[in-house]
This record gives sequence, C-alpha cells and structure tokens, in this order.
Amino acid sequence: MGQRFRFAIISDPHIALPETIYHHPHRFHLVEVSIPGLEQILAHLETLDLDFLLLPGDLTQHGEWVNHQWLIQRLQRLPFPAYVVPGNHDVIARQASDRAIGLMDFPRLYQDFGYGDGQTLYYHQEILPGVHLIGLNSNAFDASGRQIGVGYVDGEQLAWLDRTLPRLTDDLVLVMLHHNLLEHLPGQAQSPLGQRYMVHNHQALIDRLTAAAVPLVLTGHLHVQDIARRGNLCEVLTGSIVSYPHPYRILEVEYGPGQPLRLEVQSHRLQSVQDWADLQGFSYQWMCDRAGGFMTKFLISPPLNLSETEAAAVAPTLNHFWATIADGDPQFDFSHLPPHLRQRLECFNALDEQGQPQCLDNQASLVWA
Repeated sequence: MGQRFRFAIISDPHIALPETIYHHPHRFHLVEVSIPGLEQILAHLETLDLDFLLLPGDLTQHGEWVNHQWLIQRLQRLPFPAYVVPGNHDVIARQASDRAIGLMDFPRLYQDFGYGDGQTLYYHQEILPGVHLIGLNSNAFDASGRQIGVGYVDGEQLAWLDRTLPRLTDDLVLVMLHHNLLEHLPGQAQSPLGQRYMVHNHQALIDRLTAAAVPLVLTGHLHVQDIARRGNLCEVLTGSIVSYPHPYRILEVEYGPGQPLRLEVQSHRLQSVQDWADLQGFSYQWMCDRAGGFMTKFLISPPLNLSETEAAAVAPTLNHFWATIADGDPQFDFSHLPPHLRQRLECFNALDEQGQPQCLDNQASLVWA
C-alpha cells in the first residue's frame, strides 16, 4: 500500500519579544514581524490536515532564554507534532549566560520536539509508520566556546549515522539540519561568503546519505528559497519568515512499494502583518536599501573576484540582487553590465539544461526514479 503525508516547514523565525529586539542600521532581518508573522502562519497551518511541522533552526533572535520559552509554549499548543533543530542564532556560545541558553540546554528545552532524552544534540524519530526523521546539530564551537563560523557535523554524529542509517533502508528517511548541505548558489562552497552557510564537512555527510538512499534534506540558514538536487539527494532550503519574501512551505509526499517517490512543494508568503500592510513591498525595499555593503563584499569575493574599484562602481546597480535571489527562481537582466561581468553573473539565473527559465524553488513537482 502506498502512503501519503503532508507537512509544513517554517524556517528561521528568529523569534524576538519586543524587549529583546536587537537594532542595527544594516540588518536585513525584520525581526519585528517574527511573532505576529509566526502566529499568522500557524493560524493557517492549524486549519490544514497536517501530519507534522518542521523548523530547521534559527528559532530565536540570539538564543535568549525568554524567546526560546515563548516559542516552546506556542509549539506546545499545536494540534500536530513539531520537530526542531538548532541554528547558529539559537546557541550563540557553548556555555549559557543570564541572557542566552548554552548548547546542552537546547535538547533539554526542546525535549517535546524531537529530543526525546533531553540530553543528546541529535535524534531519530519514527514520525509516521515507515517514515523516519533524523535531526542533526550543525553548530560547532572552538576551544574557547565560540562558534566556528561555518556548519560542521561532528564525528560523533557521523558515527551514529553509520550505525543508524543501515537499519532504516527499507523505510523513508528525512534529514533536517540548519546549515546547507548542497550548494544553492553557484560557487557557494568556494566563496568565503557562501561557505559560512554550508556544512564544512558536507561531503562526509553527503556520502552517508547517498549510500543510504536518503532522498530528502530540509535546511534553512541562507534565508533563500531554493531547491537543489545532487543525484537522488534533494535539499529543500526554505527562506526566513523575517526577511523577504517571508515564506513558508507545505510539502506533500507520496510513496509506496513499486512506486516512485513524489514530492509536491507549495510555498506561501506573509503578505501583511500588524503595522506592515504591504509587508512584501516594504521588505523588498528594506533589503535593497541595505544591500550596498553586502554586494561590494560579494563582488570582490570568489568566484567573481572583482577589484574594489570595479565592485564599488557596479554594486549600486545590483541593489536588487539578493532580494531576487531570496525570492527564488531568479531571472536577471544584466544587460547594463560590462560583458565580462555579465557572463559571470548570468549563472545565477534559474535555467534548465537547455538554458530555458526554470521555476522549481517555490512551486515544484519532483519525482524520484
């Protein structure tokens, strides 16, 4: 008999109670919409026949105790199960402070949301008959307890996967972590700006998931709508609800003996919340207005490697670039740029193998052979 189930993804909510909001003149995140936006999304999801909800990290603004506690209390009221993993904003240092939780506080606090023993930073749950969820911790810290600045899945988790995955080969396995496993931007693994969003030892994890025929990985962190595939391994990256385009996803999976795995992806967006009647328009302009410094860094970094002089001249004409990337399925017009730069940037357009526009990042129907 085949099986069909439906679940939602809300990524990077960056929950921030008003008294905790961190103000910075160049921040891309509209954390002011985190709570009213999440409430609106959950009100929608609670009207649907969902089997579960996934939240792949950056649950809070900066790991504040009060923000974690608010989210936990809200998730406890849901009519369906929810599962989480930590993001880099959820545990900002290995040791707790009066203001923010420490690393080992996370599984204790989220014991009802995947971390059954309340002590281990990774987990395996059979969330439906024959459907398994593996949650991984991709945060890592140096000897002084500070974050290392990239994602990393440690040896303990890799050894655990070596023991766990072979027992699940007859079932469907989903994997959730915060940092990206596959590239979602051209040259991401070679770019200093892109690397910080990826698992540093991604190949070690890819090898294990590929060998175990794991089809689907769910991530966040980059605040971009993108779906990437490498062979039969597919990674669905979901953007943040506190930055443009404020998305969330509903996914439906159908599979069974002798049937190909099918995945339907639908994306939704917050259109307005309290105090932001036109959230989409305001947020797009907010991101464009703050893009100058980021675009200059992007242009002088690999794989583009422009000179600082050329980057400073070009960056103001590309203030829409990151908002368009975040939107998913980007289609750019670079005709105003010099030919050598136009050629380098055109690889960021969403195209199929025949060079035609391709739209997969927001609405998609995927089939595994």
